[in-house]
Amino acid sequence: MAFTRALLKISGEALMGDKPYGIDPAIVQSIAEDVSKVVSNGTQLAIVVGGGNIFRGLKGSAAGMDRATADYVGMLATVMNAITLQDGLERAGVATRVQTAIEMQEVAEPYIRRRAIRHLEKGRVVVFGAGCGNPFFTTDTTAALRAAEINADVVFKATKVDGVYDRDPKQHPEAIKYQNLTFQEVLSKEIAVMDGTAIALCKDNNIPIIVFNLFVAGNISKAVAGEPIGSRISRAIE
Repeated sequence: MAFTRALLKISGEALMGDKPYGIDPAIVQSIAEDVSKVVSNGTQLAIVVGGGNIFRGLKGSAAGMDRATADYVGMLATVMNAITLQDGLERAGVATRVQTAIEMQEVAEPYIRRRAIRHLEKGRVVVFGAGCGNPFFTTDTTAALRAAEINADVVFKATKVDGVYDRDPKQHPEAIKYQNLTFQEVLSKEIAVMDGTAIALCKDNNIPIIVFNLFVAGNISKAVAGEPIGSRISRAIE
């Protein structure tokens, strides 16, 4: 494997599959099978999951909710997804722990950095829920933060598209896909891949980001193996 320790960011929307809302069990099973192969090959893997398939704080705020309250509701949605992922992973034979930034010890461990690293060293997958525990921060920023905290070699962003484009490829068939980008290019051109805080965190800690399509079976394994899939964001174009 090309990476010893990696952090995988999965959006809540990705868990919907083709459904308009909620979780598609087939997607969870596919992720679990791919993660099982990665872990069996010796890579330590942590996961940050979003909650947009259940509730998105920004949409709640736009509908009139207090922004902080809406974000807290969104954090709780990510815990539902984290526990669902844990169940799928354990059914695939992968030892898994869920840690949450908002304490709810009846269903998950509280986030403790050193404990999370110890779980990874023992070959367990750690799923981080409840974002970073604070409103006004996205789960993309949480992924960058947790990656820095656990000394991850890379952040994988698994999405519904096969990389980063100069515009939405669904609305613009002529959109150009970027194979490689620098952090500075993403920030200066305001390319919509992750929010600016997440990009800046990865830039400051020299953690590359690889964006790829979650819905192609085996892509997580390919990304961890270092195969050239998706788009890569780093300090310098390789």
